[in-house]
Amino acid sequence: MEIKGKKTTTPTNNNNNNTGIGKVTAVDLARRGARVVLACRSKERGEAALVDVKRESGSDNVVFMQLDLGSLTSVRTFAETFLKTEARLDILINNAGQIYMQGRTADGLGMMFGVNHIGHFLLTHLLLERLKRCGPSRVVNVSSTAHNFGKIDFDCLNTHKALGLGTSFMEVLQVYSDSKLCNVLFTHELAKKLQGTDVTCYSLHPGAINTELARNTSSVLQMCLKPFTAFFFKNPVQGAQTTLHCALQEGLEPLSGRYFSNCTVRNVYAKAKDDAAAKKLWEFSERVCGLV
Repeated sequence: MEIKGKKTTTPTNNNNNNTGIGKVTAVDLARRGARVVLACRSKERGEAALVDVKRESGSDNVVFMQLDLGSLTSVRTFAETFLKTEARLDILINNAGQIYMQGRTADGLGMMFGVNHIGHFLLTHLLLERLKRCGPSRVVNVSSTAHNFGKIDFDCLNTHKALGLGTSFMEVLQVYSDSKLCNVLFTHELAKKLQGTDVTCYSLHPGAINTELARNTSSVLQMCLKPFTAFFFKNPVQGAQTTLHCALQEGLEPLSGRYFSNCTVRNVYAKAKDDAAAKKLWEFSERVCGLV
């Protein structure tokens, strides 16, 4: 599908637009004629990615704007700058979740909860009116099949503003999975709130991708994973296809709020479409972001 006109697309994440599926997505969209805004935390890496995307796509209609999803102040600053400088927003790609580590954000939130969910929640909220004005438009939330193993511990969220506190390998993996469930529940609830507008939204599993996800794990684990990822994981080009499908494929509007894998809509477990949990997560996220 070709993109006609000056449509603005914003793939976002702390680092994954510098490499991996975020960068591949940006290149593909730029080749199709989109105006692409790369939103990355690192100025140095973001500017390097900008050069690469322009070169690989053959398009000069690509810009970089700094965004740290681990800082609500940074999210607000980015949104303010974007709305002042960009006339359109047709596709917002929340390339969520290449943060796989414990710790705290600048606002005291659990790192994976703050970056993988809250940062994108606030960003989407701040850009929603522009998306509505430019409709038909789309929000694409990159999740993971790991959401199948996730759970939302609201007691832990209320007490510690984190999905979990453990630091062992399995505990960290659990929190990552929890954050991916947040992505799917967020999309489920967002679709309800977008009914009657020209904005639709989708969540997806890009596949197991051989990128930099493991950069925050131990060197020993990275070494052990290398042979496995080389043979069994998708490369970034393959991994970007479901994101591009959700962003560009015609006729997906009736599937707003649904979850995709391998460019196909998939059924999810009951916990991933739990109306009560999705509403509770939304309301908690609003409070954390100071929106209510």
